[in-house]
Parts: sequence; structure tokens; C-alpha cells
Amino acid sequence: MTTSRAQAGATILVVEDEPSIADVLAITLRFHGFEVVTADSVRSALQLARGVRPDAVLLDISLPDGDGRQVCRVLREERPELAVVFLTARDAPADVVKGLTLGGDDYITKPFNVDELVARTRAVLRRTRPAADPAAPPAPRPPVLRHGGLELDEATYTARRGGQDADLTPTEFALLRHLMRHGDRIVPKEQLLREVWRYEHAPDSTVVETYISYLRRKLDPLAPDEPPLIVTRRGVGYGLRPAART
Repeated sequence: MTTSRAQAGATILVVEDEPSIADVLAITLRFHGFEVVTADSVRSALQLARGVRPDAVLLDISLPDGDGRQVCRVLREERPELAVVFLTARDAPADVVKGLTLGGDDYITKPFNVDELVARTRAVLRRTRPAADPAAPPAPRPPVLRHGGLELDEATYTARRGGQDADLTPTEFALLRHLMRHGDRIVPKEQLLREVWRYEHAPDSTVVETYISYLRRKLDPLAPDEPPLIVTRRGVGYGLRPAART
């Protein structure tokens, strides 16, 4: 069995109060080369997250002492780069949207396929924990991407528009980076699903539309005198509005 360098040594915090599910997740993830710690409550989840500092959290919503979304909210404030995947029986669209709005990078409903869960966990980690070769010389500092008044610093994972900081989750950052790398070209939805989310076959997924909406809510108010930043080509995809020529 081999594990890609992007996930080598990655630690997963599983927050699940059902022992049988927690055991299955722990055994499966360890088999695939992850380090795993488990928690069964809001209190123990926060304690472990602060002590172990995992690379990703698989987070149930219904916990005996509170709501898992509370855990996500606290961890997002303390560690914006941390990958958070909700794992829950709540499959109503409103629950999915609320979980993603709070900063979740993915939302998997029960019952789940363990192979799909491992694949989606790896996909999230590829976005939030890029591969590194300890024997390689230090990589040059990545450039700052610019599009009009929008700046994206890939070294510090920060975004600014109109001189103001935008508070983006790792997935929002990855999506915006992909759009910026394509300038003012329209990027097909299928390409975004494949290259940002690593989904090979998800034609009916609404995750792209959801995250485009999040970016609009966060970026457009930073430049109220400018037209909306992201344009939609219905039935095709999304792109950035051409920057004003000076």
C-alpha cells in the first residue's frame, strides 16, 4: 500500500459519538495510511483539536453535548487552514448549505461508502495540505496573483480586494485561485469540479454554485462601486469580469 506525499503523516480527527461508526472510520483511515484520533463530544473534540492539531476533521453534527457545527465555527476562527468535512445523517439541502456556510470543505451524508469517504478526505487534503518533499530545496515563493483590484497571495493564503482582506475558507481560496489563473476566461463547471474538488463524476452537484455564491457575498461588498466580480455563463461555467484597462 502506498500513500501520496500530500497525505503522508496526515492526522485525521474523527468526531463521532456512535462507537461502531467511529471504529469503522478509524480502522479504514489507518489502513489507508492516516494517523487517527477520535472524539465523541464537542468538549473532547475541541481539546483534541487544540492538542493534536490535526490536518483534517471528520465531524458529526449531532453530538451528546452540543452541535458539531459549533466545533466547526470555533476551529475556523482558530485555524482557518484546517480541513473540515461534515459527516452526518442530516441530508436536507438547508442542512448542507448551513454546514458549508459555516466553513465546511465537504459534506458527506450517512450511510456512506468508506472508499468514497477516503477519496473525498484526500481531495480536501490536497487543497489544504499540499505535497512537500523534505529532501528538495526550498521552493520559490509563489507569485501574488492579481486581477484588477483583486490580489491573491499563494504564499500566505490571503486574499484582498480594494485593499481590504477577504476571509476565505481553504476551498473558497482554491476556487478563487483557479478562476484567477484563467484570467477573464469562462471556466466550465465540470473543470472546476474536477480540478478544485477532484470530483470525476458529479454532474448534478451544486457545490460549485454554492461556493460561487459564497465568494460573491465575501468579495463584492469589498468594492461596492465596482460591478460584480464573478460572471456566470449559464449552462457553461464561471469566470472573472474582465479587469478595467488603464
